[in-house]
Amino acid sequence: MRRPPDTTGPIRPRLPSPVGDVADPWLAGRGVELRLKRDDLIHPLVPGNKWRKLAPNLRAAVEGGHTRLLTFGGAYSNHIRAVAAAGAACGLSTVGVIRGDELADAPRNWSLARAEAHGMELAFVSRSAYRALLRGLGGDGPGARQALEERWGHAYVLPEGGTNVLAARGAADLVAELPGLGPGDVVCCAVGTGGTLAGVATALPAGARALGFAVLKGAEGYLDGEVAELHRRGWGRTFGNWRIEHGYHGGGYGRVPAELEAFAAEFGERHGVRLERRYVAKLLWGVYGLVERGELPAGSRVTAVITGPPDPEPGRTAVSRGCAGA
Repeated sequence: MRRPPDTTGPIRPRLPSPVGDVADPWLAGRGVELRLKRDDLIHPLVPGNKWRKLAPNLRAAVEGGHTRLLTFGGAYSNHIRAVAAAGAACGLSTVGVIRGDELADAPRNWSLARAEAHGMELAFVSRSAYRALLRGLGGDGPGARQALEERWGHAYVLPEGGTNVLAARGAADLVAELPGLGPGDVVCCAVGTGGTLAGVATALPAGARALGFAVLKGAEGYLDGEVAELHRRGWGRTFGNWRIEHGYHGGGYGRVPAELEAFAAEFGERHGVRLERRYVAKLLWGVYGLVERGELPAGSRVTAVITGPPDPEPGRTAVSRGCAGA
């Protein structure tokens, strides 16, 4: 029997990712410790929760005989770029279905250009068609999958954001890299689709809690339900050690109000860590906000999972050279 190729070694992730304390007199004065779990440093092209969520899915794709990955995302999707890079490194072709048909003839932004540079075929669809595709796939409707195969051939389909049970199991692995967790520990992450939060909650020891910060506006019932459903499907039970805070989305996905921008810039200057704005800055903005409100009380040790790097500075790009050099 042919042995499936290794789907983790070629990318050479930096694991475990570093954990560092944040020296902040304001937090210290309130009795709260903060440390950063630097998953953004796992790999320059497939960083953070994207690698953790993709690795088990890549393994499943290869072991299932697939040669193509197909997934979904928006114009600046971290997930789209990560799938393009990981697929190129592992010898898999990739297709990205992109929300917004008006983008098809527009100049490529840096994010989509990077995905194309890794060989990803981009397919732009209207927002209504995009929503219909996701609804069909969410219900495991054979019609939606058949339509995708008729256009792009047989493919391993990854959901928007890469979140499924396998992805949540991959995200759970980061908890083992945080020894000594117990009562008073709160592991925090940004929440877009819920996979990282779901995985973290399943792996925490008794007394520790998981706290997610939604980056989507108006997702109170939806995101909480998605996390609970991942737990039911993957673990056959629910968990009571997590919650999602919905007050720090900044107006919605991709929105960066002036107050959030000022917080992120000041944090970077004080602590030497540039923050990605759409997810990571909202996470830390929320942490400081809850400390100020007393909802993260004295005695709390907060571990913030930095799930992705900031957008590149103008003129700087990075492209994989293939499986051996990734």
